[in-house]
Amino acid sequence: MPAVLVVEDDLKTLDEIKIALLDHGCEVDTAHTGQAGLALALARPYDAILLDRMLPGGMEGLEVLSALRRSGVSTPVMILSALSAVDERVKGLRAGGDDYLVKPFEFIELTARLDSLMRRSHTSPETPLSRVGPLTLDLIRRTVNYAEREVDLLPREYRILEYLMRHAGQVVSRRMLFEAVWDYQVEERTNVVDVHISRLRRKLDPSGTSTMIHTVRGSGYILRAPD
Repeated sequence: MPAVLVVEDDLKTLDEIKIALLDHGCEVDTAHTGQAGLALALARPYDAILLDRMLPGGMEGLEVLSALRRSGVSTPVMILSALSAVDERVKGLRAGGDDYLVKPFEFIELTARLDSLMRRSHTSPETPLSRVGPLTLDLIRRTVNYAEREVDLLPREYRILEYLMRHAGQVVSRRMLFEAVWDYQVEERTNVVDVHISRLRRKLDPSGTSTMIHTVRGSGYILRAPD
């Protein structure tokens, strides 16, 4: 049973979230101030934290988040906030948040995104390496090797490659990459995914002779070992 901490100052909203999570099969602890939430988060391990952005008592959500990250707490955090502007969402993610959900929200979306957040964070320490053909990811050190050559990737490029490797041999759509890699809403008609895929291909194989990332016209991409 996953353990989730909910830090929310509105008691009605807090109760509604708690009921939704209990129905979803979670163990739930709650706090309605930043100080109380921080104390709980430091006192025991959680599988995820839902953290309201605007909290009373002199310690708002991003301050709680920063304090957690400074203390070495790597628990995935989903920020809940009525502040919906892109720059506000980016600010929350840069402060150490793993996801950002804008209020008001549907509880079915909350639980779905919470499940996704916890799945991404649960990497087994017994299997720190992911391999497909000549390509190896060290999931602990977050390094990449291709044919025994270390490849220097930017964080988002690494996340794209990690997602493709976790779904090796399967077609991955652009929408799936948007939801897994981009932390805020991206217009689907943009070519941002194509641009990142192109850069990733060049970094993995500068010669362009043996790409592992193939375009599936009208569907997305597939990663597979070279023939």
